This record gives sequence, C-alpha cells and structure tokens, in this order.
Amino acid sequence: VQLQASGGGLVQPGGSLRLSCAASGFTFSSSAMNWYRQAPGKQRELVAGITSGGSTNYVNLVKGRFTISRDNAKNTLYLQMNSLKPEDTAVYYCLYTNWRRYDYWGKGTQVTVSS
Repeated sequence: VQLQASGGGLVQPGGSLRLSCAASGFTFSSSAMNWYRQAPGKQRELVAGITSGGSTNYVNLVKGRFTISRDNAKNTLYLQMNSLKPEDTAVYYCLYTNWRRYDYWGKGTQVTVSS
C-alpha cells in the first residue's frame, strides 16, 4: 500500500488549496478514506472522511469550508480547502484502514496559512 499526499503549500488567510492523495496497492474504489491533520504540538485529528459510496463526513471546524472527494478512475483522494485560516496550518495526511483495522498513512503534505 502506498499513499502519496501532495498539494500543500503557503497560502494567505482566506485562500484555497487542493490536496491530492494518490493511492496504490489496494482496491481504492472499495475503500473508505480519510484526511487527518497534525498541527505543531497537537495530536493528529480527523478532518474529513469519505466512504466507498461517496458519503462524506467532516469535523465541525471545517464544515462548509472543506470538501473531500474521490476519483476512483485515478485512485486519487482530494481535499478542497477554501476560506483557509491560520489555525488550519498543519501537516495533512491521508489514511486508509484495511479490513484488519491496520492503518496505512501517507507521507503528509504541509499546509501553512499565514499572511
């Protein structure tokens, strides 16, 4: 299993970024996927999740600003982030959990929101 997150960077408050997570080594289309983030000095937290059928869920802090989606033809998970705030600054990770409840983490991509 390989998960490669990309798309992070430095953006001003109010700006947007689109993260991608390229997946391989498992049946992506049949798998629920999640985005997590970890800010400096804080625990890793769930940001958003999407089922194999496309149902989504979000942590309250990002509802209405972030959108999780997937392209099964490209084996890619996305996170569209709008109206970014300084408190969104973190390393963002994609997560796949297999049927044995084993977690596979991507390498992460840094998002910095600052003026």
